[in-house]
Formats: sequence, structure tokens, C-alpha cells
Amino acid sequence: MKPEKPESKDTIDDRISHGEMIVNDVRLHYVSAGPSNGDLVVCLHGFPEFWYAWRHQIPALADAGYRVIAPDMRGYNRSEKPHGLEAYRLEELTEDVSELITELGYEQGYLVAHDWGGLVAWATAYSKPEVVRALTVLNAPHPVKYVRELSLEQCLRSWYVLWFQVPWIPNRFLTMKNSAALESVFSDSAADPAAFTDRDIERYRRAFSRPGVAKSALAYYRALFRGWFPQRAVGRLPLVGDRLAPPVPRVTTPTQVLWGEQDTALAVEQTVGLERYVDDLTVRRFPDASHWLHIERPDAVTESILEFFSDQHDGRY
Repeated sequence: MKPEKPESKDTIDDRISHGEMIVNDVRLHYVSAGPSNGDLVVCLHGFPEFWYAWRHQIPALADAGYRVIAPDMRGYNRSEKPHGLEAYRLEELTEDVSELITELGYEQGYLVAHDWGGLVAWATAYSKPEVVRALTVLNAPHPVKYVRELSLEQCLRSWYVLWFQVPWIPNRFLTMKNSAALESVFSDSAADPAAFTDRDIERYRRAFSRPGVAKSALAYYRALFRGWFPQRAVGRLPLVGDRLAPPVPRVTTPTQVLWGEQDTALAVEQTVGLERYVDDLTVRRFPDASHWLHIERPDAVTESILEFFSDQHDGRY
């Protein structure tokens, strides 16, 4: 592991350091904060963000005594961008998280995750439960529930997933004019567009404009579509309740789901019936927040995370 070096051009405050680590044969860039002997919290961002997605939560978690690690997911910002769709399968992404935790010297870590980071966190929790102490997911569907119970409404909301399968055009759209499209990605879907400052948008554009980022970000969707959806189509992932359905992968880790109800891409129904997949579940909905609730309601989200993780220390779960 390389020594961590503060970099003023990206640091949100002087307690945050930047570092790199090889996990699962991929070089990941990350930021860290908090005491080196604190309980580990790993924050996983979604599309089209990077570690900066957690700018409001990192300092508060560090102040509470946690060691906070927020990586750039593989393919994003300063992390390595492996070639080929196989490199972006859920199995590889969950292995990144598992190895990151162990390489940092921990047996377990708390996960805080949003959007694509949430899908990866869900999959890590049910496939590698031994490394996850507790889980907080923000506006990200359980991957198996999403595919098995896919509704017409959700198909319409997820139109962009199909569009992302088209060669060349989505990549070009997302990268032209230094990724100018990202401004509309955030502002058009936000309940409170003012939550994203001009400086925030500029940082997102700069990070997404790095060579290879757009291609890698789209590879997440392409690998998912070509892996999960064909299985659903041929019946390998039949609907829940079908007597021929294989065992549902259950999450046994204490799990909190935070959901902005004004999400235009993911219906709030994604939170309904989660108890079929999660043994120990808490759901909190935010009627006035969108997909970007960690940006729009930062204090409430941070408070929910801290309270939930504190409950684990108190032995309530």
C-alpha cells in the first residue's frame, strides 16, 4: 500500500488523505479520514459520481471515531480502468470490496452505499457476509429482487439501461464538451437542484472526463444487463413465489435502507417486500428527497447512518 498523501486540489478538509491500494488485481484510489484504529466504514458511490459523493458524510463519520474509506470504484476517476465487460461483473465488484476490507487490516467493515455502490454492497452482504458488519443502502435496489420482480413501471423508469447498451452513442453523449451532460444528469433528477453547487458539478465533470471513465461506467450497466437479464428471460431467475425458484440469497447482516421517494429512476416500490430478502431490516423514506438524498438531505442521512451503526455497538441487533 502506498503512503497516503494529502492533495489540496481534491481534499474537502485537512483531515482527509488520498491513497492507493491494489485489490483484486486492480489499483483503487481512495480517500480516508478518521482515526486509524477506529471501526471501518467503507463508502461506495454510484453513477456518475466518485468518492466526492460522500463529501457531507465523511467528516461527520470521522468525527464520530470511525475510520472512513471512500474509494473511487474501479473504472472511476483515479482508479484503474480494466478492459472488458467481465471486469465489471458483480462478482468482481464484490471481490473489490471484500479485499479492500481485509487489505486495510480489518475482518469486517460497515458499508454505506448509494446507487451502483448500493448494488455492490447488497451483493457483498449476501455473498460475503463475513466481511460486512452492518449495511446502509441509499436508493439502490436489491439486485435479485430488482430482476425477479421487475415491473412495467420500473422498466419505463430504467429506460436508460437499455440506451446504455447502444454502442458509441452514450459514451459520446456523456463525454462531449468535458462531460457537460453531467449537469443535467444531476439537476434534472434532483428534488433540490441547488444542492449541487457549480463547484460540485465542475468536480464531477473533471472526474468523469478522465480517459476511460465513461466507457468503464457504461460497462457496469452492460455487464449487468448481459448477465442478469438474460437469466431472467430464460427462467433461471423466476419470480419470487414460483415453486421452481432457486433459494433466494438472503442478507443476514443488519441492514438499513434510506430512500428518497422522488427518485425518477427507481420506484419506491423497490423498498416493498425487502423482508423476503433481508433478515434484519430498517427502512426510512424521505418524501422530499430524490435519488440524491445524501446530497439533498445530508444531515438527516448522516444522522441515520450514525444512529444505526451506534445501535450495533449497543448490542441492539
